[in-house]
Amino acid sequence: MLSFRMELPYLCLLLLNCLQSFSAGNDFYTSIGQMTDLLYTEKDLVTSLKDYIRAEETKLEKIKVWAEKMESMSAAATLDPEGYLGNPVNAFKLMKRLNTEWAMLESLVLSDTTDGFVSNLTIQRQYFPTDEDQTGAAKALLRLQDTYRLTANTMATGDLPGAKHKTFMTVEDCYELGKIAYSDVDYYHTELWMSQALKQLEQGEESNIDKVTVLDYLSYSIYQQGEIDRALDYTKQLLKLDSEHQRANGNLKYFEFQLEKQRKADEAEGKEPGKKETTEKKEKSKKVSNHQIPERKKYEMLCRGEGIKMTPRRQSRLFCRYYDNNHNPKYVLAPVKQQDEWDRPYIVRYLDILSEAEIEKVKQLAKPRLRRATISNPITGVLETAPYRISKSAWLTGYEDPMIDVINQRIEDLTGLEMDTAEELQVANYGVGGQYEPHFDFGRKDEPDAFKELGTGNRIATWLFYMSDVASGGATVFPDVGAAVWPKKGSAVFWYNLFPSGEGDYRTRHAACPVLVGNKWVSNKWIHERGQEWRRPCSLNETD
Repeated sequence: MLSFRMELPYLCLLLLNCLQSFSAGNDFYTSIGQMTDLLYTEKDLVTSLKDYIRAEETKLEKIKVWAEKMESMSAAATLDPEGYLGNPVNAFKLMKRLNTEWAMLESLVLSDTTDGFVSNLTIQRQYFPTDEDQTGAAKALLRLQDTYRLTANTMATGDLPGAKHKTFMTVEDCYELGKIAYSDVDYYHTELWMSQALKQLEQGEESNIDKVTVLDYLSYSIYQQGEIDRALDYTKQLLKLDSEHQRANGNLKYFEFQLEKQRKADEAEGKEPGKKETTEKKEKSKKVSNHQIPERKKYEMLCRGEGIKMTPRRQSRLFCRYYDNNHNPKYVLAPVKQQDEWDRPYIVRYLDILSEAEIEKVKQLAKPRLRRATISNPITGVLETAPYRISKSAWLTGYEDPMIDVINQRIEDLTGLEMDTAEELQVANYGVGGQYEPHFDFGRKDEPDAFKELGTGNRIATWLFYMSDVASGGATVFPDVGAAVWPKKGSAVFWYNLFPSGEGDYRTRHAACPVLVGNKWVSNKWIHERGQEWRRPCSLNETD
């Protein structure tokens, strides 16, 4: 016991050291890289918990030995009480036991072995994820489900493409997702996940969540989607389990009334019962489909590898080559591997352009600096977080490490563009379902002050390093032209955002698809107009 208590200050110090980079409300779910620290936090907690269990077991073992000893002694003494106490030694030992030893046992029983565990838990709890993190991670799962067209059962069984570590979702997990969707007035996903929870309960999974609670959510979410007959069926199932359920009894009468009212309306119009509802459902489906933003549909299709608009004829004109950028002295003897990814707009990829050591160094420098990625509000110009950009980013300069200057120089040598007016190297790590929905890198005509404070003009080009492979998802897609570029560790893609005339190339509107499985690290360099006057001369033609 003493040694356990002695270890506490050291353990607390160790935990504080591990967690010093954390802060409350740190948006853990927006960066897989930072979430890895939470695994070590949980590991430390488990170690502390096991120490507590061992201490409890040691205490109980001492109490058990004492109890067994007293039991055998009492059994012998009570057979002949007077004869037993006739021995003065036994009389003395009885007085001693009751006056001293039972008091010691009482102290042992009352001793608190929870100090170490509770102290560790208290230290770490202030660095735990928040409700926002849990909700954010849950909504990310729903987003992944929609983008990659995954069934609730596929996700619940952990059968995700590219996943190495399969994890099954419990009834409680499914119920929690359904509840979060319900709180967001998202009855579509509420139905999907409450149905999955019900399915697992019916398959015999043990859970603290009962069928009555699940059926209550399920019937209401289905009713909210306009399917009264199905809502009525689930309400009847609920009442079979709990006939006194007040809300369900009220809903039963209401649903039956609505269906009867609908039946009479159908008869009055000479329609077959149920025909109207079927027609309305088809019309509703049609309206929902028309309401969807076309770009959103294109974006999701491209993320799934569908709808890529590269014809065989155009594909035949894309090549790979060894590239030295007009006999740049650094690359004449060791040209880099370059391949065409797309033709209009021209997107090119450089292979093996970052070494493993460089990648690890950049990640090491960036990780402590990672903060929730922001976007510039087009109206106010204020930087703010947005639900459509789920990642954390950090900015690195040559002051942090000379390697950053080496990387910047490499970009200049290969593009021929001036880096002195470019933005610093931005490193990003995506979170659970991490994404960045369709956007432009350059400032449009309706945003004349987009980069005014930099004084370096518009973003003429984008250079994007992929610093990790991604098991599934995470592509960079260009919805307007139907292009998709997939992450490949150590490679980089490059494209011009502006035509030589300075006009924006709207075909470069792009997005980072949600990461389904894996950990996506990228870094990018936004290159600006100033300093490129002689390196990329202006054209008289607007689209040249």
